[in-house]
Amino acid sequence: MSEITMTTLSYPMPWPQLMAQHARHRPRVLLGLGIALMGVLVLLLQGQVWLVQATQNDVVRWALWGGSAGLVATTLGALPAVFLKDLKAQHEDAMLGMAAGMMLAAAAFSLLLPGIEAGTQLTGHALKGAGLVVLGMGLGVLLMLGLDAFTPHEHDKTGPCGPGHDRCQRVWLFVMAVAIHNLPEGMAVGVGFAQGDLSVGLPLATAIALQDIPEGLAVAMTLRAIGTPAWKAVGIAALGALLEPIGALIGVSLVGNSALAYPVGLGLAAGAMLFVVSHEVIPETHRNGHQTTATLGLMAGFALMMVLDTSLG
Repeated sequence: MSEITMTTLSYPMPWPQLMAQHARHRPRVLLGLGIALMGVLVLLLQGQVWLVQATQNDVVRWALWGGSAGLVATTLGALPAVFLKDLKAQHEDAMLGMAAGMMLAAAAFSLLLPGIEAGTQLTGHALKGAGLVVLGMGLGVLLMLGLDAFTPHEHDKTGPCGPGHDRCQRVWLFVMAVAIHNLPEGMAVGVGFAQGDLSVGLPLATAIALQDIPEGLAVAMTLRAIGTPAWKAVGIAALGALLEPIGALIGVSLVGNSALAYPVGLGLAAGAMLFVVSHEVIPETHRNGHQTTATLGLMAGFALMMVLDTSLG
């Protein structure tokens, strides 16, 4: 009898029960995730008819090319990991700080400001237009909070988190972390191209691709530091970046040809990106005592993105 009891106690809890147990301890996050998913579902449904009819449309192609540029940039950025044995923490923090600055500027100049402008033109009132963008931002933040809480993943400095992380290989936990990070970037590119406005989509896609280069190297070097073979580390970084073209397709289908969904979609992508920058990237760059270096990198990245937005927009 005791042997049966011990066997029962040591048997792993099924995934549905594990997720349910995790959810019971995070009811507010679960509620927020449910609200965000409902909002995303409504946007997706309204865009499906348009998307089916627009598979050969330039807008969809631009979005996929923009998302694929992020995938290629991440892979190219990861390639030096084949030859490098390690990367100084100060250099990594500077690169990630620059990536954070570019993401912040992209959210401001290529997502929030065009969203407020589109919302103001649609409603005829600046406050109402900004309200549509804020609504989207709220959905984006709730979505990322939920994904962060309910997806098993691992960051280099903070360790594993999420339900069932102890059942997953460490490499796959890093893949999930990269995927969660790249999803809002891809969605932002897709939403940016959704109305066929290259002045919004092009600088945004360019900025995200550029900041993916140091991110790709940082991810690959982190994987190498935990003993992953060099080429496998590059492949894993690229695998996580597959979420960028997928996210771009999701982003463009969120908006479709709906004028109302456009400012909401821009706000959603901006909220998701701002969450990632504040919740993950900036804290990561400040854990090694290189706050000044990381901040200077952030300022440089912000300035570069501002110039790109001015020249390409």
